Amino acid sequence: MAIKIERGISRGAVRVVLYGTEGIGKSTLAAQFPAAVILDTEDGTRQIDCDRVRCADWMTLQGALVELGGNAQGFQTVVVDSVDWAERMALEHMLRKDGKRSVEDYGFGKGFVKLAEAFSAFLGLADNLIDRGVNVVFVGHSTVKRTTPPDLDEGWDRYELKLSRQVAPLVKEWADALLFANYRTRLVEGSDGRTRAKGGKERMLYAERTAAFDAKNRYGLGAELPMTIEALAALFEGQRATNAVPARPLGWMERVAKAQTVEALGQIADEADQAVTAGDMTESQRNRLDAEINRRHDELDPQEATA
Repeated sequence: MAIKIERGISRGAVRVVLYGTEGIGKSTLAAQFPAAVILDTEDGTRQIDCDRVRCADWMTLQGALVELGGNAQGFQTVVVDSVDWAERMALEHMLRKDGKRSVEDYGFGKGFVKLAEAFSAFLGLADNLIDRGVNVVFVGHSTVKRTTPPDLDEGWDRYELKLSRQVAPLVKEWADALLFANYRTRLVEGSDGRTRAKGGKERMLYAERTAAFDAKNRYGLGAELPMTIEALAALFEGQRATNAVPARPLGWMERVAKAQTVEALGQIADEADQAVTAGDMTESQRNRLDAEINRRHDELDPQEATA
């Protein structure tokens, strides 16, 4: 089989992780990405003029990614706000599904391994959007952690993503641009010889790693940038200025397979009724679809199935 060789820069949708200190304006900046819709996991965008989907649990969040992956509805960017609350939702869903009270109930380290597997699948849903030409932005909070590299005796504090140590590396590796948001602070020496912090009002984005925080980018962004959408223009070079590339409509069986909630299955069944009435689906096709809907229903809600 002949291989296909591509040359030059290949522009497409971007994977962005935007994290930083509380209240600095991460959500506001993410809402300014091209034609953005925000999947709001913490009900934190009410004061922002934006398109949003409120995602109160893990299944709703996954279902939103699946639905937008099948039909982007004209959006060019999907924002998950926030990724650390998404991780919390994934853990709560996992514990509830497995009948566990805490992650420690799985045994030493096993619960976090399972959580990382679930989040890896979640990143796969995000990549489906990337493949269809839709940018994906994860907004996250920062936390301060102590780090001590193995080749040094002394450690120091640094800003990191507020995620578990199993999930954080997956998210950082997935990102094309890992941007840290913080206020610029300068140290100045006073007349008394003491060093004081000055500033703290100018909002900045940092796109290159330092000892103080994680950051990276693959787009030639400067190490320090003003926290504006204009400063991120290099991310969107070559992207279409109009609606996102239309996605291939999902088939009936594919939609059922990708459904993440019982409510989504009910909507598919209602649409199938309309298709039968319109003559777009035969009774035999509908019967096969009903069988698959019932099977998925039992998977998504086993308690109802056995009640």
